[in-house]
Amino acid sequence: MSPDPTTAPVSVVVCNYNGELYLPECLDGIFALEGGIDECIVVDNASTDGSVALLEARYPQVRVLQMESNGGPAPARNAGMRAARNRRVLAVDNDAIPRPDLLLKLQQALDSRPDAVIVQPRSVFHHDLERVHYDGGSFHFAGLIALRNFYTPLPDAEGQGTLEVDVAVSVCLLLDRDRVLEMGGYDESYFILFEDLDLSYRLRIAGAAILSVEDAIVEHRSGTPGVSFREGTDYPSSRVFYHSRNRWLFMFKCFSLRTLLLAAPALFVYEGMWLAFALVQGGAGSWLRGKREVYRRRHALAADRVRVQGARTRSDGDTLVGGPLTLTPALKQAGLARLASTGLDRLLRAWWWIIRPLC
Repeated sequence: MSPDPTTAPVSVVVCNYNGELYLPECLDGIFALEGGIDECIVVDNASTDGSVALLEARYPQVRVLQMESNGGPAPARNAGMRAARNRRVLAVDNDAIPRPDLLLKLQQALDSRPDAVIVQPRSVFHHDLERVHYDGGSFHFAGLIALRNFYTPLPDAEGQGTLEVDVAVSVCLLLDRDRVLEMGGYDESYFILFEDLDLSYRLRIAGAAILSVEDAIVEHRSGTPGVSFREGTDYPSSRVFYHSRNRWLFMFKCFSLRTLLLAAPALFVYEGMWLAFALVQGGAGSWLRGKREVYRRRHALAADRVRVQGARTRSDGDTLVGGPLTLTPALKQAGLARLASTGLDRLLRAWWWIIRPLC
């Protein structure tokens, strides 16, 4: 029998790095969740600000798990899941503020589907509560997320109730900890970017379900300075590097060899566009370092690939999509950028239409 969603014990795991300014609103929101939580763990990625002192002074009920270094959110989330005393884990980033009814709604959705492993709420901007930030998405064959309702005003957002989606975005997730860890948890080699895409893909091709609860809301703040990107055109060089590296780590590990070969022309067209963007941003060096890192990891990547492909129950043709190509609106405001992104999107859609029956 499924547990009563009002009584099923839940551990909350907050991933934190230099989040002194974010933690109070995040934790106050967590402790205000209807139905209550069983424990709250903050996994601190070797913060250099006053995060830990704040926790000790204002939140003595929180268990602090100190990481030796900042390895990014993936190792922290895995460590928090392993340390949690409950199978159900609400994983929250430090810049996320859950609404009071969020946990009950996520619990009900998880109870409704025995094959569900992850349930996500709808994320809205903290500075613009009537606009969607993340709402899940689909797997784009170019190694990206085709995001649903990205930057869409809430009244215009598609979908109501609880929906099955392919990709969960790790702002705030209710996880079946045991099943996530059985599938290897988050890949800790990514640091940032693509780690949630990677986990979602491994779960989906193994037959697990991911749900999105459209009326469960979490507010999303501005992230880590120098790494996160919301507005403007100054794209951080660190993100150029991680995009250049992690996209190919994901595709080489998760896509079948047949898909990689058939998609190669379109993948290299996209890569050329990304290199052009990196050059404009002054990030050509970061782009090149990303490719070097992919080559350096080739042996570990080959071993990871064997494990992932061995658990596959769904083909890439049944899992991937050809569009839309999702870009942050600020990056395509200029006429030339808008024209280039539109042309690339159409090309990718056409190529996927041709090769999908063969994948």
